[in-house]
Amino acid sequence: MPRDIALAALNSAGSSQGFQERYLETCFFGNPGLSERDRAFIVHLVQGVLRWQIRLDWIVKQAVRFPFKNIEPPVLNILRLGLYQIFFMDRVPESAAVNEAVKQARGAGNKHVAGFVNGILRRICREKDRISFPDPGRERDLYLSVSYSYPLWLIEKWIRELGPDTAERLLDAGNRIPHTVIRVNTLKTDRQGLLERLNEEGVTGSTSLYSPEGVILQDLKGPVNRLTAFKEGLFQVQGEAAQIGSHLLFPRSGDSVFDVCAGLGGKSTHLAAIMEDKGFILALDRSRRRLISLLQSSTRLGARSVNPVVADARGPLSTFLRYPFDKILVDGPCSGLGVISKNPDTKLTKRVEDIQRLARLQATILNGAVHLLRKGGRMLYLTCTISREENEGVVEDFLKRNSEIALENLNSTIPEWGLDLIDDNGFFRTFPHIHGMEGFFGALFRKT
Repeated sequence: MPRDIALAALNSAGSSQGFQERYLETCFFGNPGLSERDRAFIVHLVQGVLRWQIRLDWIVKQAVRFPFKNIEPPVLNILRLGLYQIFFMDRVPESAAVNEAVKQARGAGNKHVAGFVNGILRRICREKDRISFPDPGRERDLYLSVSYSYPLWLIEKWIRELGPDTAERLLDAGNRIPHTVIRVNTLKTDRQGLLERLNEEGVTGSTSLYSPEGVILQDLKGPVNRLTAFKEGLFQVQGEAAQIGSHLLFPRSGDSVFDVCAGLGGKSTHLAAIMEDKGFILALDRSRRRLISLLQSSTRLGARSVNPVVADARGPLSTFLRYPFDKILVDGPCSGLGVISKNPDTKLTKRVEDIQRLARLQATILNGAVHLLRKGGRMLYLTCTISREENEGVVEDFLKRNSEIALENLNSTIPEWGLDLIDDNGFFRTFPHIHGMEGFFGALFRKT
């Protein structure tokens, strides 16, 4: 049954980032009898196939004697699941991986398909050590694409922007399974108090390297929302780079803050905690579903200053918002190339043409939001991507279009613990292969 649920998730029609994760949440809710071990196995299979799909497909191409594109997607996903277990899961015997794949193929009611799956997988097992891969000397980019399982366009982009050695380290870091990172809710406790509470529940945590509220969970078994400390609102799941992002805006008690693309509200509730829940935070998002989750989180965390509003940030915001804000956060929709370790399906869902489209969208949101910033106010532009067009490119375009806006050097304002994260241009920048956290970019503006 666990393998069948994993296969159903891979076969699910959605191609948007994170769709399989949402699909699995629904499956787990509908199958409450699944053990924690089964759930972990299913997530491992799905995430693993998505993380290594390009490499797995290359292996299949070496084994079939007809065009790869002729393999039906459901059959291909059966092969991918089998191969992932064979190549990446030492505890699963090869025979078990093959037999379970054949059972899944038989479930489709086609004996020919079952025989095909059986033959391909057994042949690959026999010739496992003789699989041909691209030559790193003659086909460097293709070799990196297949070896690290990233699309060729992204390999070429990162080599062009970062150089081959740095790009390869980044590729490797993006394939590591990330730890669960949480943020202590300082409205209810402090970090030491949270660590003690987690320890009482059998969970070991350690302090993050940079964020003063970050805690890394090492031996968590099962979802975090089962923990009493979570139910009591003592913490929120949030990556370390995202936590640091909220500090870059320097919110103070009594400020009015506009979170333009609030999403599930991780940063909105963090801003509320930094402000000691004194002030006003408008959390805007076009998704009612996401804002319902935000409202539930705000209630659980005790962040009463957060006020959700459904609206599209691309529209003329000044038509229904009449008063300027002290601080504005624009955590715009981006390609997510900095959080591939968490969302490996990004490799498969994003295309090269998405980069320019998203850069234009981010520019539209920034240029619309700036009209709601008071004189002397600060606006933070934040992304979770490693893409010059979406980062420096958007900043340069924004400054050209808005003469009353000045770029602030974050070196002069960030707390001492974050100085290593500011580059020579005064931008906030983190890399998975350097800082051991998500790849983020941040630029701070001030209205003169």
